[in-house]
Amino acid sequence: MRRLVTFAVGFLLVASLAVTPAAAQQAGPDCSFPVTMTDATGTEITIDERPERVTTTNPSAAQTMWEIGGREQVVGLTQYAAYLEGSSSRTNVSASFGVSVERVAGTNPDLVIAPNATTTDEVAALRQAGLAVYHLREPTDIDGIREATTTIGRLTGNCEGAAEANAWMSANVEAVRNVSAGVSDRPEVLYPLGSGYVAANDTFIHVLLGISGADNAASEYSGYPQLNDEVLLQLDPEVLVLTERTADYTSQEPYASTTAGQQNATSRLRVRDLNQAAPRSVVNTVHNASRQLYPDRYDESIYVQRSAVENVTYNGTSSTDTASAGSGPGFTAVGAMVAALVGSLALRRRR
Repeated sequence: MRRLVTFAVGFLLVASLAVTPAAAQQAGPDCSFPVTMTDATGTEITIDERPERVTTTNPSAAQTMWEIGGREQVVGLTQYAAYLEGSSSRTNVSASFGVSVERVAGTNPDLVIAPNATTTDEVAALRQAGLAVYHLREPTDIDGIREATTTIGRLTGNCEGAAEANAWMSANVEAVRNVSAGVSDRPEVLYPLGSGYVAANDTFIHVLLGISGADNAASEYSGYPQLNDEVLLQLDPEVLVLTERTADYTSQEPYASTTAGQQNATSRLRVRDLNQAAPRSVVNTVHNASRQLYPDRYDESIYVQRSAVENVTYNGTSSTDTASAGSGPGFTAVGAMVAALVGSLALRRRR
């Protein structure tokens, strides 16, 4: 078995040397300017040249800019992105609620990246101030996060960095999926948000919990519904997902009377990872959740380092393609083989 695995690794290394140069020539993303893309509001946005000054109105976009190599372009971000290294030297554009149009305009941005959490009214106000604003679609799954990352990379001239960030995220997602592969008694979990609100189906949080090996007890609902105590008791989660910003619901009704409350069973995750739809958050969340849910099956060695997926190339799109046309780019031959290797090694470690 060891010889077989060694041969497989050797073959992939040789294959990568043979395929990567050709892939770089034939399938490298087109990052030229001008670029025209259509955003979530149906507005066509044209960027004439690579933006030197980018302001983000949501921490997920700021985090993405850091991950794709665009941090030096960022001149403004919100208070919730303060954890990013070097963020203190950028302008805080937060208001008491949402963002301040005056502060955003004051950064003199070439481009404003507004994720879905930014309201359409705020986007309209920013545009009325004469700013170029791209409003991102709401990501409800990993493909949506990949698309947002690719879009931000294309708009800011960081296509290669976006491809690498997506490849790194995808490799870790597949590695974590393998931890609970074949498990029939997956734990039912619930993420309470307070006042009866929970994270249900059709959200990227639901998807992250599923990748980690959990079943969402609120999967029959959609979005972030507010449920009454009777319904929450009927859901009877086995594990409660808690963050540093949520109360310890295991001691509060109705959760105290659920299986999770009675057994004090929790999975504690960092709120900025769980709530921000961006590559680093995905990687951190799925690993941390899987580590806690499957302590006997999770192996720290399954973590895929960013350096392991550098120089990955994806099929590119032309500078006039819309965001919808460029969604969900696929792996190159090397990317597919790397994903297969990650899966095979993860399975081997559990045997």
